[in-house]
Amino acid sequence: MDTYSLLRQFADSWMLLALFLFFVGMVIWVFRPGSAAKDREIGNIPFRNEDKPAPADSSAKTPKEA
Repeated sequence: MDTYSLLRQFADSWMLLALFLFFVGMVIWVFRPGSAAKDREIGNIPFRNEDKPAPADSSAKTPKEA
């Protein structure tokens, strides 16, 4: 049996099963109980500094330093 046929047979059988189980696991992980609060917190990151701009990073140069 040549390499292509062997890899094709593996991909059509076991790899298909492995990827399907990975997909089902990811769906269960996303919709698990308790993840909604954490997802909401992560989704609100851009709005944390709504009153004033976030402080500049020490690595970023301000226009005065340039």
